[in-house]
Order: sequence, then structure tokens, then C-alpha cells
Amino acid sequence: MRADVLNSILSELNGSTADIEASAVLSTDGLMMASLLPASMDEDRVGAMSAAMLSLGDRTARELARGELEQVLVKGQRGYVLMVHAGNDAVVTVLLKANARLGLIFLDVKRAADSIHKII
Repeated sequence: MRADVLNSILSELNGSTADIEASAVLSTDGLMMASLLPASMDEDRVGAMSAAMLSLGDRTARELARGELEQVLVKGQRGYVLMVHAGNDAVVTVLLKANARLGLIFLDVKRAADSIHKII
């Protein structure tokens, strides 16, 4: 039941712009809760990498006195990976195209993360 609601939120998020290629909801320790990932992408690998990046981001923000971590953004030649906390226990990971309009996407992902936080 909860997985269906999470998948519905992810589906709505992915449909909000063509710039979003995939998305997932993970626990902060990397366990997949729901995902709309390509079949070629390993969910366990996405979860492990997201957990590692969040842990490093949390520590970096804290150690450099930047406050509580809100998001992690990784830019590669073929696009972006955006991770946003959905409360203390979950994170939304989104894969974006290289030419994505980040401002609107940040807003859409934050709204999705808020909705997910209320469910979890």
C-alpha cells in the first residue's frame, strides 16, 4: 500500500518535466522503498551510492558549519543526480538530463520530498 503511494508520487514527479529521467525513494541507509528506474539500473547500487553521498554530504555540511544538509547535487557530462532529504529517514534521488532547468526541478523535488515525508 505505502509502496503504491510512493510510486504514485514518483510518477507524478517524473511527469512534471521531461528533464527527469528516473527517480527513487530510499531509506537513509540505502534501502530502496520505491523506484522508477530504468531496467538496466541496479537498485541496490543506486541505494548504496545515494547513502554514501548523503553521509558524506551530511558530514561536510556539519564540519564546515553550513547547517543541516538539504540536498546533494552531482553533475556529470551526461546529466545530474539530485538527492533531497524526505524527513530524517528517507531521501529522494532523481536522475536529470544534462540540459535540465534546475530551478523548477528543485521546487518539484522538494514538494515530492515533503509529500513522501508525510507518508513515511
